[in-house]
Order: sequence, then C-alpha cells, then structure tokens
Amino acid sequence: MSAQDMIAPGFSDPVFQSQAAFRALLDALSEPGTPRRVDGGITPPEGLEAATATALLTLADYETPVWVPQALRDGPAGQWLRFHCGVALVEDPAKAAFAVIDGAAREPALSAFDPGNDQFPDRSATVFVQCAALEGGETVTLSGPGIPGSRQLAPRGLRAGFWTEVQENGELYPLGIDLVLCHGDGMLGLPRSTRIEEAR
Repeated sequence: MSAQDMIAPGFSDPVFQSQAAFRALLDALSEPGTPRRVDGGITPPEGLEAATATALLTLADYETPVWVPQALRDGPAGQWLRFHCGVALVEDPAKAAFAVIDGAAREPALSAFDPGNDQFPDRSATVFVQCAALEGGETVTLSGPGIPGSRQLAPRGLRAGFWTEVQENGELYPLGIDLVLCHGDGMLGLPRSTRIEEAR
C-alpha cells in the first residue's frame, strides 16, 4: 500500500474527543459569530480543514448522507470519511444531511441544500464552509438569538454574493440550512436564525 493510499487515523479516544467536539459545535451555533476552537487531535485528510474533519467525525454516520466536492469525494478525504464514519457520499446536494463546500467556489449555491420542511424543519442540512481565514475579510454584522445586541465578523475567502445567499437562507426561517465556517481548528456558527447585515 502506498503512502497515498493510507488512511489517516481518526480519534484516539472517540468518546472523550467526540464529546468535546460536540460541545464546541453546540457553543458555536448557540453563540453565532463567536470563534470556537475544536481540537480533535487528528490530522485531517487532504482537502478538509481540521475543524471540518473533526465535526464530521463527530456527527456523521451511515444514516447521514454527506456531500463534498467531487475532487474530495474521489480522493483521500472521501476514503477517510467512508472508512471512519461509514457515510454515503452523495452526488446530489439536496440529499445531504451534512455538506462541505469551498467558500470561494461558485457552486453549489446554498439554496441547493435541503432547507427542511414544515413538518420537520430540524431535518435541514448543516453545511461546513471552508474559508481562507476567519478574519481579515468583508465585515458583516450579525443579530438574532444568542447575540446580545449585535456582533461583527469578517471571514476571508468567500465568493461574491455569499452573504446575500446567507440573508436569503435566513428569510426561510424556521426552515433553512445551518452554516459552520471553518478554518484550521477554528469555527464560527451561523444558524438559520441569524440575521446578516452587510457593510455599506
């Protein structure tokens, strides 16, 4: 077996590490825009940020279809996710429970993912958006549940029109997808209930 074919390890202590990662994710989504660090103690496969890989290792399993770009699906990241999580990697974004997108890529649009339905809004997709950095980009102002007053953030490496898509997703509330922006071992939560105001 070549080094390229070897699958990187997952958690060394699955119970402790997955619990810690789950708490970090909950904190990120309950306090939107507040940076959180998730340290799963893993070396992520090529194409996945450490925070993204740790979150999927914590959340995804054989019952939760995952969408990733084709280059990741056909490469080491796809092998890693299938081996450690037992997930089905789907080609149709609308069928995914979890998804990973490159924040700078044109597609897929956020509207391509499942926003849930009136009976089961909680069954919407959670999308991990991989960024160039969690600061240093266009500043936006957040408001809504979990935010006293307002909060600003400025992730870098997002496509033109990304924040407009996030605003349109928020208009679907209580439907809509939940977003987690990731870079390195850091993450920012943007649940569907968060309101976005772009800088003028």
